[in-house]
Amino acid sequence: MKDIFRDKTVLITGGTGSFGKRFTEIVLKEYAPKKLIIFSRDEMKQYEMSNVFSTAEYKNIRYFIGDVRDPGRLHRAFHNVDIVIHAAALKIVPAAEYNPFEAVRTNVIGAQNVINTAIDNGVEKVIALSTDKAANPINLYGATKLCAEKMFIAANNYSPRGAKFSVVRYGNVFGSRGSVVPFFKECRGKGVVPITDKRMTRFWITLDEGVNFVLQCINDMNGGEIFIPKISSMKVTDLAEAICPDCEQEITGIRAGEKLHETLVPGDDGIHTYEYEDRFITYPYVVDHEGKKDGGKPLDPAFEGYRSDNNTQWLSPEELRKMAYD
Repeated sequence: MKDIFRDKTVLITGGTGSFGKRFTEIVLKEYAPKKLIIFSRDEMKQYEMSNVFSTAEYKNIRYFIGDVRDPGRLHRAFHNVDIVIHAAALKIVPAAEYNPFEAVRTNVIGAQNVINTAIDNGVEKVIALSTDKAANPINLYGATKLCAEKMFIAANNYSPRGAKFSVVRYGNVFGSRGSVVPFFKECRGKGVVPITDKRMTRFWITLDEGVNFVLQCINDMNGGEIFIPKISSMKVTDLAEAICPDCEQEITGIRAGEKLHETLVPGDDGIHTYEYEDRFITYPYVVDHEGKKDGGKPLDPAFEGYRSDNNTQWLSPEELRKMAYD
């Protein structure tokens, strides 16, 4: 797997985000691509990131300012690119609810632009990052990511040069900018930590786990798969206790667009999903995957979904505390 980027030019959209920075660190140190292009629209974040991963020290890194909403800029950035990781998105649930047009322009139209540009430029592989909120969505962010998932999978059917498109869907990333962890840390010493609902559970994955899973999926993908890792769940009350042990937990009520529990594999998708030792893979019917499911087993017809509340892997407050302060 260490050779997946050998002599390859790799581009990551949204490359200055939490995932992109850790992806860049791991790939530059362990995989040595021919070129790694950081594509994002925030010049300040690119400047800050270039102070950590400078073009003087890393001769194979490039910084490219652009927006996935702009097809022309994408076309220029994708020239001679072999592999694309699509991580750019508007991700904050309340912000998407209040600004729906903007979320659609980035998460849906932006996805369409990435797909068309990849096909037109002869990109070999594209893997898109998705979220548990795309499974049975109840908020706009999840709905836009579900649309994007469908588009990336269907793209395999109209790529004349044989570009392969797949999706990785996982849960909340521990400690990322959109995580509740930084917010809980700000509550320490204030006596009270807000909790939306004591019953709430979430899937959790670390940045390193997320990056390594994506790298493994790039290596394994044939096009058309939705890769879902088997990851741990946690109770939000346990996370609050781990980070703010001296604070009283104040119940504030679920926010617009929130669920009590998240889903990574809906029950209705069970018919298209196979289980492996460390993951589930959903093979949508629009792409032929016969003969490519070795090592997996079909899910039981009675499968009710892989949810954060019916998970068999759970993080304890002690484990959460260790993760928060390591």
